[in-house]
Amino acid sequence: MKEPDDLNAPELRDRAVAAARGDAPFDLLITGATVADLITGELRAADVGICDPLIASVHQPGSRSDAASEIKADGLVLTPGLIDTHMHIESSMVTPETYCAGALPRGVTTIVWDPHEFGNVAGVEGVEYATGCAAKSPMRMLTLAPSCVPSAPGYETSGADFGPDVITDLLARDTIHGLAEVMDMAGVTARAPRMRGIVQAGLNADKLVCGHARGLTGPMLQAYVAAGVTSDHELTSADDLVEKLRAGLTIELRGSHDHLLPEFAKVLHALPQLPTTLTLCTDDLFPDDFLATGALDDVLRRMVRYGLAPMRTLQAATLNAAIRLGRPDLGLVAPGKRADLVLFDDLEGFNAKTVIRDGKIIEAETEISAPPASLMQTCKIPAIKPEDFTVPAQGPFVRIATIDRPRFTEWGEARAKVERGIIVPPEAATMLAVTHRHGKQPAKPRVGFLRGWGKWQGAFATTVSHDSHNLAVFGGNTADMAIAANALIDAGGGMAVAQDGELIAILPLPVAGLVSTQPLSEVAASFSAVKQAMDSVVTWEPPYLVFKALVGANLACNAGPHQSDMGIADSLAGKLLESPILEDGLS
Repeated sequence: MKEPDDLNAPELRDRAVAAARGDAPFDLLITGATVADLITGELRAADVGICDPLIASVHQPGSRSDAASEIKADGLVLTPGLIDTHMHIESSMVTPETYCAGALPRGVTTIVWDPHEFGNVAGVEGVEYATGCAAKSPMRMLTLAPSCVPSAPGYETSGADFGPDVITDLLARDTIHGLAEVMDMAGVTARAPRMRGIVQAGLNADKLVCGHARGLTGPMLQAYVAAGVTSDHELTSADDLVEKLRAGLTIELRGSHDHLLPEFAKVLHALPQLPTTLTLCTDDLFPDDFLATGALDDVLRRMVRYGLAPMRTLQAATLNAAIRLGRPDLGLVAPGKRADLVLFDDLEGFNAKTVIRDGKIIEAETEISAPPASLMQTCKIPAIKPEDFTVPAQGPFVRIATIDRPRFTEWGEARAKVERGIIVPPEAATMLAVTHRHGKQPAKPRVGFLRGWGKWQGAFATTVSHDSHNLAVFGGNTADMAIAANALIDAGGGMAVAQDGELIAILPLPVAGLVSTQPLSEVAASFSAVKQAMDSVVTWEPPYLVFKALVGANLACNAGPHQSDMGIADSLAGKLLESPILEDGLS
């Protein structure tokens, strides 16, 4: 949905001023509510009069009754619409229309969407699909230009390559509101020409330059911020949060890492005041969680439950977010502001009863636009045989590099046996094969060995594999790996689980190998079935060895070794091994 007529149109201001004076009726009057005032921190009784998309008056309860329509809101709390400052619709595995239908009625009126998943698969056409959906949406979807397509150039291959020229072109468009998370941290801090040009394009456009500063501290964090990046959501601890706040970054505190939220709430509660640079986001939201618990509204509920004061929590998701976006029309219930409003039961459960967007009570639409052809049939891989997942070697033994630990990966080494010319995975090692699927490189599986991932009794394949989204296959045996991989090649992408020679669960995601056009309830059910099937394949060990780790295991821009379609990549260390073999022919 396009923004309505400019709030500063003189005719609109004329009507609003007259209505505020009492010389003309409101279009909509909200009575009986308790208004959450994010400036004073008060919860105060007030009625609110609205003219078209503009709040005209916040006045004494019961003092006005002249309006074309009225919402009686006795016992409810009126707040600004919630603003999600960093997210990827693709992570919910449903279309933008379906996402809107699920999130907008919960009070999320604005999202800042980085469509770099679509961009990494389908290039500029993927971004244009996102902006086209945003233009028609009843939710305010502020789309960004993906800065890292791919996330680690030279260490992985995605379906497109966005250099400075492409980024400059995207940022010149009115439909693009900033530069999305700058993930190539090594390129930024080294002032590598490509990333220097990309960040500069964001600065030249005078739009948001958003960050991804996972693991950066001390001089490297200072260098990253000095380059012009202004936000981060990749928090790893309370100390990390405080250091990044002190560095002046806007924090997009994400709900997708729940195990960290209690310590974040504790440290924020202890500060003398809530930093105005603290905002909230969902980042990656899986479909089962989306259906069961909500979107940004769920992040608010959890932060309050973990000890952050409700008004501070709400401030982060409204006023602070509006300040971050440079949108003075949003984030407050006050005259002259845009009428993006939510009536909640209370500020603990954050159960939305009525949502108003630009002065109109919303009715989310679910009509889905047909995705462009460039987003379909994106698994350009021939059928895979079990032997494609083996690593040939000279025997009888080899010394190999391993990728140790989930999430916070480390380099390791192991001695492995060679039988019939192929490596036998070391004891307690899991195979991980990544196959390029975008048609830019040969579709040859690159196999590595993970340690610390438990003992696998089957295989898992996914094309949701951040951020190049090549076909990633994890497994304890090559037969099950081939079954899961071929099921996804036939389905056009998604997630699949195989065990004992059979396919036991599959979630087809035919749109870019990332998204389904089915209703959220169906996608969530299939996703839950995949997760349940994986419980019989591997024993999880939270908080790091969890299902979510499977989709982020190949994120080559992060610190440490990661398997990619080019080999074992460690972009921050400047290291790429095409093969895991360090030394073969050992006795």
